Amino acid sequence: MKSKISILIAILISSIALAQSKVGTVNSDYLLGVMPESKIVVKLTKEYAERLDSVFALKVSAYQNSLNEFRDIADSISQDTKTLKLIEIQKFEAEVNQAKEAGTQLMRQKENELMKPLYKKLGEAIRTVAKENNYTQILTLQGNEFAYVDSAFDITELVMVKLNIEKPKATTEE
Repeated sequence: MKSKISILIAILISSIALAQSKVGTVNSDYLLGVMPESKIVVKLTKEYAERLDSVFALKVSAYQNSLNEFRDIADSISQDTKTLKLIEIQKFEAEVNQAKEAGTQLMRQKENELMKPLYKKLGEAIRTVAKENNYTQILTLQGNEFAYVDSAFDITELVMVKLNIEKPKATTEE
């Protein structure tokens, strides 16, 4: 009998605790997209990508020249020399592939470095809005799946106000 009463009390306490929680959602990707600082990040990322691309293009060009040079002389050189040249070309090709992978990694690092202050600013604004409005949880709409979300709990616009961001005007497609 005591165990049934204990279980009943536990269920009652749990339901009271759950009734006190307030869950909200936020569209963080949207907010990051409309933050004025994001335009600067996009510009700086693009400039960095262009610098990396120019360095990579030089490597690819040198590889192509080496390959074309080999094709031009392939018929006039011995089999041993061909083998050595092919080994050189394969090494060059591996270097180009490594440079491509390194460039991709450098781009990710640069973008993360540039976005970090925006994530921090957005996180602080979300925490402030959540505390001011007594939310116990805020879920991001990205990465979470919901069957139904009441838009009354979406704090995206409140966070925009906190960040002093004006809501973009809707564009009509013609």
